[in-house]
Amino acid sequence: MDFPYPVAHDIPLILAPMAGVSESPFRRLCRRHGADVVVTEFLSAEAIRRENAATLSKLRFGADERTIGVQIFGADPDAMRDAAALVTDVFQPEYIDINFGCPVKKVVRRNGGSGCLKDLSLVESVIKAVISGTHLPVTVKIRSGWSEEMRDPVKIALHCQAAGARAIALHPRTRTQMYTGAANWDEIARVKEAVEIPVIGNGDIKTPHDALRMQRSTGCDAVMIARGSYGQPWIFDQARALFEGREMPATPGVEARFAVALSHAKMVQEYEVDLDGAAIEFRKHLGWYVKGLPNSADLRKRLHAVNSFGEVEGIFADYLRERERWAEQGGSDAPVDAGSPDAPGEAARLESRPLEPAEA
Repeated sequence: MDFPYPVAHDIPLILAPMAGVSESPFRRLCRRHGADVVVTEFLSAEAIRRENAATLSKLRFGADERTIGVQIFGADPDAMRDAAALVTDVFQPEYIDINFGCPVKKVVRRNGGSGCLKDLSLVESVIKAVISGTHLPVTVKIRSGWSEEMRDPVKIALHCQAAGARAIALHPRTRTQMYTGAANWDEIARVKEAVEIPVIGNGDIKTPHDALRMQRSTGCDAVMIARGSYGQPWIFDQARALFEGREMPATPGVEARFAVALSHAKMVQEYEVDLDGAAIEFRKHLGWYVKGLPNSADLRKRLHAVNSFGEVEGIFADYLRERERWAEQGGSDAPVDAGSPDAPGEAARLESRPLEPAEA
């Protein structure tokens, strides 16, 4: 299936748009680790149109992030058109993506995100308005519906295609489900059968094996990875190896994992202006990087209390010095391999971990 933007592989791997996560440094890191396409965190069309400084700052990206899409949300077709025009003229990404999936209350209370799914005529009007404001390809990210009573992803997808969307990403949960239950991958397969444009599967990709399983079971044209990338940007390289029938690269050991985290931290420092605020925001990433490491409870506690980036390297060094003592006590210093479906207890741990409302 031909995509409306440049991709390096027949089945691209895409970093999902996630508020507070898929910022420029993390997008760059994921591109380095094999993501074919990245998308900005979703941004308010109204804020873009009004040229809100904080919102416009989140639109900055580097050449090493391409192929990149900018995702916008809103229920006012005029605002969406104007935002698309500004993004196109000033920032020039490869495509514009419309968020019809976000379930967060502050977004849907004005019919933004998945709130638009209650009115498919509004969905079509928004898509057509965005198309009128840009020469770039316009794509959409949807959920399966507003509620179980209104659940009909095929109907939604057909309306999006009819309005001119060039690709559809489906997270097969309803808005009322939020992140509970399991994503219904069968709905991705049904949408794929129904439309003539690329279909991107999204939802419950926690390991590289999940990415391969989704593609094989649904026939989707691309796989979008969201929370599965938290603390493991290498999931893209691992998934690509599985797609190509190669041996999957091993999950990085402790030192390598810390090196990736420190590289990420360095990119954040180079990108952000408010370093103190950025260090506090980066705590969540640090927690994700060390999740599953042996004896990591104290490590996470210390990392979640950092107030500057300078503290991180020392905390990592302290942890590494402790490994010899753990080994003497008969423990293992190997991290749990989240990429292995046979890792003892890993499936249960991943299934039970709290789901964070960051993605659409």
